[in-house]
Amino acid sequence: MEQTVTPHRAHSYVGRLWKKNAVPFLFLLPWFLGTFVLTLGPMISSLYLSFTQYDLLTPAKWVGTANYENMLLEDTRYLQSLKVTLTYVFVSVPLKLGFALAVAMLLNKGLRALHFYRTLYYIPTLLGGSVAIAVLWRQMFGADGLFNLFLHGAFGIEAPDWVSDPTYSLYSIVALTVWQFGSSMVIFLAGLKQIPQDLYEAAEVDGAGKIQKFFSITVPMLSPVVFFNLVIQLIGSFQAFTQAFVVSRGTGGPIDSTLFYTLYLYQKGFSHFEMGYASAMAWILLLLIGFCTAILFGTSRYWVHYADGGKS
Repeated sequence: MEQTVTPHRAHSYVGRLWKKNAVPFLFLLPWFLGTFVLTLGPMISSLYLSFTQYDLLTPAKWVGTANYENMLLEDTRYLQSLKVTLTYVFVSVPLKLGFALAVAMLLNKGLRALHFYRTLYYIPTLLGGSVAIAVLWRQMFGADGLFNLFLHGAFGIEAPDWVSDPTYSLYSIVALTVWQFGSSMVIFLAGLKQIPQDLYEAAEVDGAGKIQKFFSITVPMLSPVVFFNLVIQLIGSFQAFTQAFVVSRGTGGPIDSTLFYTLYLYQKGFSHFEMGYASAMAWILLLLIGFCTAILFGTSRYWVHYADGGKS
């Protein structure tokens, strides 16, 4: 026979649940408030605005999928921002991880004052995302900057303006990103220290060289750490903003060569007051990041090796 839950019984159940778990609920309350008020609420609002024409001053006007169609089919600057961002991601992430792994392997050789070197190499990660460092980077790689003075004084090379020349401007920002390799380096170093040394000793007995040991032991044993760093850096690179904004003075120039996706989104939202269009851009970026991350997770079974075979 079907039992009917009366309002009184439901109220009593909620009361008992609250009485039993009041303290955990109070500790979780800030998290629930942050999730629903600061995350889910703005996301739902942004999704609605992406189908509207909204300029912050007048009520939002429903336009259906017009923002998405204009973005993908007519807006050439949007396509340029997408091209710049994808180039930045697929160049900077491998370089940054490769550089971090090389330094981590060097530090894993048992150097003296390891803590000092680890802190020294981590400092750019703390400072590199700041506006001050981006301004300093712009001055250092300008036409009369320190880098060009060094090339001219040491080698007699007349180098271009790395920031204002559209051929090199994006790669000057890539160099700034690679310079911030500290966090990935620390994670790689922790992973290297977890590899059992008896594996290397057994390989030496079998006559394996350094290159064979690297590709047969280090890379497979370190692949979960590489996967973690790759996902984190990939997501972070798609959201890069400060460096491009400061180095290009907020224009994305020269000739839109540093027009990052987030920078163009900012221009649309807060310079042109096209909040509906900017919201649509934000959702496309979310889907793009989700798609790339899903590819990494989908292919990880073929190149990421876990000690338990990936069962945990």
